[in-house]
Amino acid sequence: MDGLALRLKIVQAGEPLLRQRARPLSPEEIRSAAVQALIGHMRETMRDAPGVGLAAPQIGQGLQLAVIEDRADYHRGLSAEELAARGREPVPFHVIVNPEIVARSEETDVFHEGCLSLAGFSARVERARWVRVSCLDHRGEPQTIEASGWYARILQHEIDHLHGRLYIDRMDPRSFTTQPNHVRYGDIETS
Repeated sequence: MDGLALRLKIVQAGEPLLRQRARPLSPEEIRSAAVQALIGHMRETMRDAPGVGLAAPQIGQGLQLAVIEDRADYHRGLSAEELAARGREPVPFHVIVNPEIVARSEETDVFHEGCLSLAGFSARVERARWVRVSCLDHRGEPQTIEASGWYARILQHEIDHLHGRLYIDRMDPRSFTTQPNHVRYGDIETS
């Protein structure tokens, strides 16, 4: 994961790989030079987009691997009230491999979500407010992540990608909008 990372092409909805379940990786594969280089490329691609998560299927790799980072500078332009309502706080860069949601809250939140593989669009999506995820890290070591708020939403979104699902499978279809219209009109109630 050095400075030689490449920016990869992010595939868009309609690419068959986005609808397939990705294959798990062994700890040995995770530690391989090829996967370590892929992690670096994915980090650079996610940051360049910019996004808060990127799953391997989004760059044409059918692997159960995702990178996540919600940088503080991404929060600029959001009010303290918006950040609090979303439960959004900075999340340091990390890797999840073979993740599984092992517990989730019954309480949910509904917010607009976007996706780098559906560039320019967003919609309201209901997600669990809290999740516990079992996974491997970038060294192939077992990890348990407990997350709430926006971080829980990011995890659920990326894990969906690894199972061949997109946010449009979970969205309120009447809320589907372009990003410019979402900025212009805000979070319009659809009921």
